[in-house]
Amino acid sequence: MEGMGQSAEFGKFLKAMRSRLKPEDAGIADGSSARRVPGLRREEIARLADVSTDYYTRLEQGRNIHPSRAVLDSVARALKLDAGEQAHMMDLLEHCAESARSPVPAQGVRPAVRQLLEAVGDVPALVLGRRTDVLAGNRLAFLLFADFPELPPGERNLTRWLILDPRARELFRDWKSVAAEAAGALRVDVGRHPSDAQANQLVGELAVHSEHFRQWWAGHRVATRSAGSVRLHHPAVGDLELNFENLILRDDPDQVLRVFSAKPGSPSADALALLGSLGARAEGEIATAEDASTAAEPQPSGAPGDRPAAMRAAEQP
Repeated sequence: MEGMGQSAEFGKFLKAMRSRLKPEDAGIADGSSARRVPGLRREEIARLADVSTDYYTRLEQGRNIHPSRAVLDSVARALKLDAGEQAHMMDLLEHCAESARSPVPAQGVRPAVRQLLEAVGDVPALVLGRRTDVLAGNRLAFLLFADFPELPPGERNLTRWLILDPRARELFRDWKSVAAEAAGALRVDVGRHPSDAQANQLVGELAVHSEHFRQWWAGHRVATRSAGSVRLHHPAVGDLELNFENLILRDDPDQVLRVFSAKPGSPSADALALLGSLGARAEGEIATAEDASTAAEPQPSGAPGDRPAAMRAAEQP
């Protein structure tokens, strides 16, 4: 395919996808009971894809060849890739030639999107950017998950929080599957932006601190779900079951608006409402305490809010 190069990551992805297949998955009668490595052999995939074994071997080795779209589609069928996996394979090829010097645009959230977040304040909502960075959210989302604005800038990342923060393990009742899916979403992003130094730094940090992440990353799993559900146990309001929708912002293609909701009239809906009221009460108590502290401070002489008389006198010519 013109304009496409080849990359080591592309070859690693093919190998990982091949290793997960079994002979019966591809309709191959396996006469031998033992295989030295998991999955199908290269020659078996090559036969299913209707290419030579040498050609397929070069694909897995990341050599500088340029497969046609027809060949790529055939390989994807042989490896039984789903739509998300096939799109990721194409990303690895299309973006592999990007230079590490290629600038990565800064991420920003448009004012209209921030207004939308506040407008849906009765349900938790987050804006996720590249690397699953948490770019914005409403009050209920921060009450439900974590107060991301209060974290250091380098830690405002959903995948990092899910995998490394112990509170996330306690919050998500199906933590392992949720965290694995977040790692898969991160891999999709890295495939699209291979020159993003911050993404590579994040992957390195997670690999150092999480054995689970190392296993997920080595498996080359990708995750592209646009909707789903989560089961939570929140320390303040108990169990919740929420649906979520990932809404692509067309004017900001690297951003997703993730909105969570509960079935109307359900215990989960009641729990969300209770969480919102608890948060509002806590904010009111903080504001009252701050007002009391301000009132207790000694006031300068002169009218309220005026400058001290000595300061005004010193400024006279």
